[in-house]
Amino acid sequence: MAMQTGDRKNRLFGTDGIRGTANKYPMIPEVVVKIGQAIGYILQQRKKLNGAHSHKVVIGKDTRLSGYMIEQALASGLNSMGIQVQLVGPLPTPGIGFLTRNMRASAGIVISASHNAYQDNGIKVFAADGFKISEEMELEIERLVLEVDLNADLPASPFIGRSRRIEDAQGRYVVYVKNTFPLEYTLDGVRLVLDTANGAAYKVAPAIFEELGAEVIQVGNQPNGTNINDKVGALYPAKLSEAVVQYRADVGISLDGDADRLIIVDEKGQIMNGDHILGICALHMKKKGTLRNNTLVVTEMSNFGLEKKMNESGIKVIKTGVGDRYVVEEMRKNGYNLGGEQSGHVVFLDHTTTGDGCIAALNVLAIMKQTGVKMSELNRIIEDVPQVLINCRVKNRKDLATIPGYGELIEGITKKLAGEGRVFVRFSGTEPVLRVLVEGPDARAIASYAEEIAGFLEKSLLGS
Repeated sequence: MAMQTGDRKNRLFGTDGIRGTANKYPMIPEVVVKIGQAIGYILQQRKKLNGAHSHKVVIGKDTRLSGYMIEQALASGLNSMGIQVQLVGPLPTPGIGFLTRNMRASAGIVISASHNAYQDNGIKVFAADGFKISEEMELEIERLVLEVDLNADLPASPFIGRSRRIEDAQGRYVVYVKNTFPLEYTLDGVRLVLDTANGAAYKVAPAIFEELGAEVIQVGNQPNGTNINDKVGALYPAKLSEAVVQYRADVGISLDGDADRLIIVDEKGQIMNGDHILGICALHMKKKGTLRNNTLVVTEMSNFGLEKKMNESGIKVIKTGVGDRYVVEEMRKNGYNLGGEQSGHVVFLDHTTTGDGCIAALNVLAIMKQTGVKMSELNRIIEDVPQVLINCRVKNRKDLATIPGYGELIEGITKKLAGEGRVFVRFSGTEPVLRVLVEGPDARAIASYAEEIAGFLEKSLLGS
């Protein structure tokens, strides 16, 4: 049994940046300007300390209506601190990580709420190395925003920063991603249905697959500012499954709003989540001798079926807390090069610094090409143990162990599972949601257990 409350001392940042409803605190122009100023202040202090040249920051976004407002507020805050800003427009989150390194920027910022509905938006910050900033830097940004008046540190008029748009950013990212696909192969003859969730990859993803030779049929590629993730994308693969069967495609590729997640659909319309993608890639990399330390890094949410197959194949599985940043931290700390989440974050550290749906898709397509087997055969490699996940809307967060009767409920269900399953309960780091996961051999029984836990906690937390 594992329990996790997800509580953090941070007041702005969650497990994946800052996130909230647009035009409500903290996603309001006044606060966003201060966030830009705080980042700029930190960079200017480093400049004084290290004697560095003038700083520049790359800013990208997804297709949300509020992205325009937040982009301008961030740029204003950074410019007011003397920082040069490079605006690249709609681009996947991993693309900003790449461009931050490629353009030798001091930092990169993504304006996105990832898989959330359009009403939400968020801010993710990358350091100069293309990796997400540390929790220590998050806390420093929060301190400056919430406790310090930075107006006294604004530079004189001649030293105000400039903002300019980078017109070829999308092309740079397309070339970068294509270079992760083996040069001796093409996607000629592959019919592919692509769902970009009306999000950040709506232009670059089709170009990537088409330029490699695939026939691309698109869905979810008409962003209007309010339809991002609206019943399309990685969280809603049903339409993609139907389209794959309808068009007799070889594969379906589904990304989320900022394109750092991937869900695949095989030619039979069956869904392949992050666990299957990770398992397929881990086995192939081990066979080629490229899986570092024969180790795969996943989170507590991954299915036991993945762990079982990896163990049978001589691959060690390391589990971290939920959130791709914790997966990446573990990978960097111990030199691993493959990790991710069941939700579709797949990180190939040899190629990228964070989850990248397009790079992950190309890796699986390369395996399909190299082995000559259909996607459905690859899909069958990992056999899932039945798993039920229920998301409960909650008002308040509290230590679950302090709720009367909770410990006894979990203990009783754990005994019923008799070592053949597990219970995992955690608060989301990005939404007012409590996630209840139950896993075991009897699908009907675990569904009942999950409903029982969710009902108990909804009643306890909504009423508190």
